[in-house]
Amino acid sequence: MKKTIHKAASRGYANHGWLKSYHTFSFASYQNSERMNFGMLRVLNDDVVQPKMGFGTHPHKNMEIISIPISGALSHKDSMDNKRAIEVGEVQVMSAGTGLTHSEFNDSKTDEVNFLQLWVLPEQTEVTPYYNQKKFDASERKNKFQVVVSPKDKLVAGSLPIHQQGYISMIDLDAGFTIDYNLKNGAYFFLIDGSVTIAGEKLEKRDAIGLEDVKNITLEAETNSKLLIIDVPMS
Repeated sequence: MKKTIHKAASRGYANHGWLKSYHTFSFASYQNSERMNFGMLRVLNDDVVQPKMGFGTHPHKNMEIISIPISGALSHKDSMDNKRAIEVGEVQVMSAGTGLTHSEFNDSKTDEVNFLQLWVLPEQTEVTPYYNQKKFDASERKNKFQVVVSPKDKLVAGSLPIHQQGYISMIDLDAGFTIDYNLKNGAYFFLIDGSVTIAGEKLEKRDAIGLEDVKNITLEAETNSKLLIIDVPMS
């Protein structure tokens, strides 16, 4: 089993005033040759957007983009005529494909927005751009894995599709609960909140561990915890 451990404090950080962003992998001004990706997972940004601020219209191409709000709500507009607010409990997926533009904005006058944005490299390029978002029932991830994203050709019922053989799952763990996870590829475990032990390694809030060359591992929560699992091909 190969382990890649990324402590929260080791992430890249950028403070733009209106935006505070932690970069797990190289992104924008943060460049680290040892932190380029985990297999097909290219970006994992932990962004905090100030009230009445946001990302202006900008382009993407040939990338699978997944956004997961942790607190607050983010307004979305894109060149496919989607105009939606993304809220806590929802997951948003965009297949940029042949190209699209979009913007994201915090409409609140008082509250920050904190959201995770993931970029997954696609197995098919130049596809027709696609957008969807869905609210997921929190009770369905209580001490069990809730698949929120899966391959479009092997779609798990109720999940959102991407053009890659990757699976994104979430689980809310009670303190003291233990569960096994069966890896389909390599898997990157990002601890949103709490304290867990994964494959014998203790993680605290915003720590992460990537695991390769193993089929089954054990997760044990030391406190109530929220965990994100990105299971993606390594090549």
